[in-house]
Amino acid sequence: MLFRAAIADPAHLDRAVAHPADGPVPALTAEKIREELAGNRIRPEWIWTAEDEDGRILARALWWGRTDSEQPIALDCLQVGPGVADPAGVAAGLLDAGHAAFGGLPGYNISLPRGWRADPELAAAVAWRQEAAHRTGLTREIERLRYEWTPAAGTAQTTGRLVFREGTDEEMLDAFVRLSQGSLDLATRHELELMDAEQLAREDFDFYLDCPGERSWWRLAHLPDGRLAGLAVPSATPYHRNVGYLGVVPEQRGQGLIDEVLAEITRFHAAQGAERITATTDTVNLPMAAAFDRAGYEVTEIRLVLEAPAR
Repeated sequence: MLFRAAIADPAHLDRAVAHPADGPVPALTAEKIREELAGNRIRPEWIWTAEDEDGRILARALWWGRTDSEQPIALDCLQVGPGVADPAGVAAGLLDAGHAAFGGLPGYNISLPRGWRADPELAAAVAWRQEAAHRTGLTREIERLRYEWTPAAGTAQTTGRLVFREGTDEEMLDAFVRLSQGSLDLATRHELELMDAEQLAREDFDFYLDCPGERSWWRLAHLPDGRLAGLAVPSATPYHRNVGYLGVVPEQRGQGLIDEVLAEITRFHAAQGAERITATTDTVNLPMAAAFDRAGYEVTEIRLVLEAPAR
């Protein structure tokens, strides 16, 4: 079996792009892949196929990154043909080939409908993908809720419970540090097993600074007496506005202030004409999920994240 990227042969690229986007797990269409190629978010060297001795494509993997990414950020699509006897084995070989070329292990994001486990065909298709990912080192799983707000949900009026203002980089970094303490976000908790809160704050700061949103959007949240209450980081993806990062400092949690912070982000994007605002949170982060529900955000999909464990 031959594993190769679609970089050297234009005809191979055309065949890889045109590969059917079928199966129970959602896959990118040829039109969408062409759009992502044009935006430099999918690249020929990030499109890999597994072929038999006759040159037939048996499997395809598509990795995604930002326009300026040096290496892919995540595996976006993984397909194996219905006639392949060992889909997990073929997929694992394909992923290993890609990982070796990239020099790293990008995570794998699988977008799924709510209740996907109740669909036997869909659950089986997810199972062999999980097995392939685990074989290649992506052994940590996080299940996330993807939320979406539209103007029909409306925005909450300001209540005066919090005052929002711009802050210096140093103030923002301090807020990131304080919000990480006792966080229910699984990625944050995993990262704190490897680094201290100051290092994580710098990484989070740099990540959101590198997102399509503007640094000038960020706001510190204070109580009327001046004490820090939280942080609101409206952000964006290459496709639409995004909640980004938000939270309340440990000593102010449990008072409903997260609703105020989320409302500020929503109002900010809505005032700039956003027709859609997306957000994600872990399924185990029940307080944050409840805040999104109260704010009129609706769950549009489940995102199963498979990634390499922290080292």
